[in-house]
Amino acid sequence: MENIMIRQPVIVTVGHVDAGKTSLLDKIRGTAVSAKEAGGITQCIGCSHVPLSTVRSICGDLLNAMRIDFTIPGLLFIDTPGHAAFTNLRKRGGNIADIAIVVIDLNEGVKEQTLEAIDILKSFKTPFIVAATKIDLIPGWRPGTGFLLQSIDGQSDGVKGEFETRLYKLVGRLSELGFSSERFDRVDDFTQQVAVIPCSAKSGEGVAELLMVISGLAQRYLESSLKMNVSGNAKGTVLEVKKEKGLGTTLDVIIYDGILRKGDCIVLGGVNKAVVSRVKALFEPAPLAEMRDKARFQAVDMVTAASGVKVSALDVDDVIAGAPLRSCSEESIRVVEAEVQSEVSEVLVDTDKEGIVVKADTLGSLEALIRLLRDRGILVKRASIGEITRKDFMDAEANRERFPLYACVLGFNVSSSFSSANVKLISNNVIYRLIDEFEAWKEEVRRKMESRDLDSLVRPCKFRILPGYVFRQSNPAVFGVEIIVGVMKAGMPIMKEGRLIGNIKSLQLEQESISTAEVGKRVAVSVDQVTVGRQVNEGDIIHSFIPEDDFRKIKALAKYLSKEEIAVVKEIAEFMRKDNPLWGI
Repeated sequence: MENIMIRQPVIVTVGHVDAGKTSLLDKIRGTAVSAKEAGGITQCIGCSHVPLSTVRSICGDLLNAMRIDFTIPGLLFIDTPGHAAFTNLRKRGGNIADIAIVVIDLNEGVKEQTLEAIDILKSFKTPFIVAATKIDLIPGWRPGTGFLLQSIDGQSDGVKGEFETRLYKLVGRLSELGFSSERFDRVDDFTQQVAVIPCSAKSGEGVAELLMVISGLAQRYLESSLKMNVSGNAKGTVLEVKKEKGLGTTLDVIIYDGILRKGDCIVLGGVNKAVVSRVKALFEPAPLAEMRDKARFQAVDMVTAASGVKVSALDVDDVIAGAPLRSCSEESIRVVEAEVQSEVSEVLVDTDKEGIVVKADTLGSLEALIRLLRDRGILVKRASIGEITRKDFMDAEANRERFPLYACVLGFNVSSSFSSANVKLISNNVIYRLIDEFEAWKEEVRRKMESRDLDSLVRPCKFRILPGYVFRQSNPAVFGVEIIVGVMKAGMPIMKEGRLIGNIKSLQLEQESISTAEVGKRVAVSVDQVTVGRQVNEGDIIHSFIPEDDFRKIKALAKYLSKEEIAVVKEIAEFMRKDNPLWGI
């Protein structure tokens, strides 16, 4: 029988390194403790639970002014050290996080990892607000003791002006990224605008307002999605797989639906197949314990959603971070196994006929990487979890002949003991850098390919016959030239004012035969079908003769020509269009 209740919303903090994510959560935890509520705050694995009573105590009249009948029991904050942990907060079709706080240093603005976090939030369709931190670092800022708006009003005019300038610079940057945003108290419609809450982890200013906005948004817009079955089987996601002294392999898990008990049968996602095990023990950190203090965990018999827990179970070495966890009865193991592995297989793609090979350390990271790659129109031939293997290189090398732009392996947070001269390996532990490096490599390969295509055409060249340097008048004519623009090549057809006059048979520089000569060089050339004094004269300006088909191809490759070469191409076209106005069009 189902027992439907409203759970606390899961809130995740993301942002650039050093933006103040952990400091902000530490301030929230510290403020909650100072509120002296009974059982005011308890920490779970990677998360902090702030009850509604504590939120009310911190926010006071701010929360009352919202006139909302609150039914959420509190807030569950996930403290992620980086986006890799955030991406592991996955569930089928989305993300465990109900809402995110994008932490941005108001003084530094939107940084690289902020962009990556916002891209990932967009791909998972996770709503977010912005915590504009470190307002206390604005020159001349005097920390206030009241609520944020009172603190702002108490600043000098100069400080207020600087504060507004920095705030609207941030609003402008968010607008460039496609988001309408405004300071929280000026937002007209929270469904259309991103709320920006200025705050300081040091002084505590803005913390109450941050909790108020999060609580109000969760209650008003997320209530229907927060309904859960507290008596049903557990649904969760594995955040991390760890080796623990005395416990063996343990799993840090977020339970977002149902109830998990000691002794329950559980099914978890693995690389090759689902893993079936049984809960040997459940551990929660003691109230107010620091998350990294392993000595302060306490054993419990059960946990209910939404919460974090350390799970001890047998034979879970093959479980992958980011994979689903389900508890079930013995009778339904096979059905749940199929469901769990189907969810994993949705991410381990092997669908595009061509594309790059992608490897990542966790299922969540792999999913985020694939989403961002496909948002950019980059095809993925195969994606999987784990270190890069010889087979990965072989799969990528199979692209080389027909699809050279995909002869590449991308590795996120993984390494490789293999290499290949025919395959590009790009690895990084920041997704946006990984994709940017791939795009740069692809552009370089494309440029080389197009440059080779250009080299197969008659390129623009312009030269002058040097007076006093006619060595033979005909059969073949041999004379000295100075190259004004472009590159001269042996075999190049040449023209004078639009009339084909012959081909350059050979070039010599200081009595040595050469195949090409660049701009500024003075060389001797031999030209067949030409008589000096008839078709050409000393001092004449001569152009390469570009066939019409080559001209059309050169137009498409014009970005690889110099400005001077483009000007010569236009001169050649003008000569040719005197007799044929549609030449080359």
